[in-house]
Amino acid sequence: MPTVEEHSRGFAELRDLIIHLNSRVDALDQKLDRFREELSSRIDTLDARLSGRIDSLDEKISRYFLWTIGIQITVLLAVIGALLSK
Repeated sequence: MPTVEEHSRGFAELRDLIIHLNSRVDALDQKLDRFREELSSRIDTLDARLSGRIDSLDEKISRYFLWTIGIQITVLLAVIGALLSK
């Protein structure tokens, strides 16, 4: 039959294992926090780059739209002028 000393020793070992496990969980938590911060930083950088590209693309499309409208108005005026000159 196990003695009280064996139970005490078993509980002490269990307590040491729990302390060790707790320290490993804390280390894993710190690694996860660092990874989360790094990932957030990379996402923010990507967001800034993407926003810049979208803004430049928006400006380019607006410029092309204005050119297209200008050409259409010019053609329309040329057609009207040709019809009126007859």
